[in-house]
Amino acid sequence: MHILLVEDDDRVAAALTDLLRRHGVVVSRAATGQEALAGHDVDLVLLDLGLPDMDGAAVCRALRRSSAVPIIAVTARGEERDRVLLLRTGVDDYVVKPYSSAELLARIEAVVRRTRRGPAATPPRPAVSAPGRGRLRVGPLDIDPDSRRVTVHRTELQLSRKEFDILLVLARAGGAVCTRETLLDQVWGATLFGSTRTLDVHIATLRAKLAESAADGADGADLIETVRGVGHRLRVPTHRA
Repeated sequence: MHILLVEDDDRVAAALTDLLRRHGVVVSRAATGQEALAGHDVDLVLLDLGLPDMDGAAVCRALRRSSAVPIIAVTARGEERDRVLLLRTGVDDYVVKPYSSAELLARIEAVVRRTRRGPAATPPRPAVSAPGRGRLRVGPLDIDPDSRRVTVHRTELQLSRKEFDILLVLARAGGAVCTRETLLDQVWGATLFGSTRTLDVHIATLRAKLAESAADGADGADLIETVRGVGHRLRVPTHRA
């Protein structure tokens, strides 16, 4: 595995490079945002947001416009609002400083595993119509797993990889409740440090994007229902005969 480490602090970069190389990772380093955007053929980007020349979130957005490479952001901001904004830039996961080596390695392994194998397939239930090969339609949602495109009320959503995978798992459940454990297993591949909270943040950003793109914001936000203490499900409309 080849990782691009975007870190301006030489001491931190040296320590992380040593850690990753001891676990068999090839490491390239960028000390600035401009260097990070120079075009690197890597398997994952580990991006510290505190860069000297560019805002880290802007670097993430620029990377995401040109590449689907998995991105893990490193941030000192642990507030929910900051995490939501960060995830909406397109990162696949994040770690909050201070973090342990074990947590960082676990998150890297899970993100790489997840992006390589794709979401676990669950047979679609009859309540969800399939307008084309592999495609699903749930109320105003039209989901194409092959192109990884989603439209709601004919407006295309710009979803992160994790947001798309969560929505796909919920859609394939056909209105049945997906437990938190099921979502974590099928989207992240394992229960990781802090991943339950990560799921909550991704659900929140997904709801916000649905609300923004729906013809009626409340209708879009209400497409995902939370069953307290259990999990989440998509609201599948009942069609009249």
